[in-house]
Amino acid sequence: MLNSIYIGMSGLQGYSQGLRVIANNTANLNTPGFKGSNLQFADMFYSNNQAQAGASGMMQVGYGLNTAGTVLNFQQGELRQTGNSLDLAVDGQGLFTVKDANGNLHYTRAGQFSFNTEGVLVNRVDGSKVMGMDKNGQLQEITLSGASTLAGKATTTVKFNGNLSSTATEQTISAVKVIDSVGGEHLLTVKLTNDGATTPGHWTVQVLDGTTTVGSGSIQFSGGRPDPANSKVNVTYTPTGLAALPLTFDFSTDVTSFASGNLSTLAFASQDGFVPGALTGVSFDGSGTLVMAYSNGQTVKGAQLALGRFDSLDAVVAAGNNQFDATNTLAWHMGVSGANGFGSVRAGMVELSNVDLSQEFSDLVIMQRGYQASSQVISTANEMLQELFQMKSK
Repeated sequence: MLNSIYIGMSGLQGYSQGLRVIANNTANLNTPGFKGSNLQFADMFYSNNQAQAGASGMMQVGYGLNTAGTVLNFQQGELRQTGNSLDLAVDGQGLFTVKDANGNLHYTRAGQFSFNTEGVLVNRVDGSKVMGMDKNGQLQEITLSGASTLAGKATTTVKFNGNLSSTATEQTISAVKVIDSVGGEHLLTVKLTNDGATTPGHWTVQVLDGTTTVGSGSIQFSGGRPDPANSKVNVTYTPTGLAALPLTFDFSTDVTSFASGNLSTLAFASQDGFVPGALTGVSFDGSGTLVMAYSNGQTVKGAQLALGRFDSLDAVVAAGNNQFDATNTLAWHMGVSGANGFGSVRAGMVELSNVDLSQEFSDLVIMQRGYQASSQVISTANEMLQELFQMKSK
């Protein structure tokens, strides 16, 4: 009967641990990136006693309930929109990699990040640094250092589109914008003169800055299409007080020359320069690459987020603060979004806890029933002992 009490106690202890696991899962129902766990139960050792005389076999008597540890459930949780471009989630396999103040690496599915005062991407929960991966596969910090402004780029190519009427005598295109070497804007004029009277399809191109001629050249059309060998005009423009600026005026694509009376639709289309700009926003694309947007309309890509994944649940353990640690680095793999089995990064979203509340409540009832049954076993064994003591006293 004493053994029965010990067995009942093992049940109380085991179901208490099970209740604690369920309580932890339920309490973290709304914790981003939380992964629930399940307690594993096992029966204890057995004693083998010889059966009574005349009976065959052995009589095995167990010694109660044992707990064999917990197993994490890494099923993906729901991805919920947050509207914050620095809230990130992994759709598929992979965990974000962070480094704490002591240089230790941890992993998390809760991508709640922000840039600190030093411009370094950190985890908002504990301030650990979010790691990226360079082209050589080495871990690095993701930082905005030196990226608060973007230097301007001088124009090299100016493109046009539309139809240049082959029956018109001339065409003037004004407000052709170019950017100089220090980011200044200049509006040039391009004047085209039809030389068809002497050379069919031939046009003289003159570039002017106000009334000053910057340079000139010619283009040639054949069958209404630009001749690839004669569809660009190269000039050198020298703004006042600045370095010379080589420019190519490109009529090779999206330009035609068909008869349309004196009406031409040829116009300035684009140029490849831009003025200096200030950083206006940051986000991450589907590949986990930092995208920096500037006030001049330009975007620049930065570092790519480093992700980690494991081969076996035995290689990972929960560490708190929505983070996990590697217990066997040989079973871990590092990589980036969308490659080698890693999932895609979703910006503006966060992964919720994967706890199934209805399942937890079902397990809670089972634990309660088991605890009550073990308690009843102890009470019954105690009553039997009391009866035995009373018999002895008589």
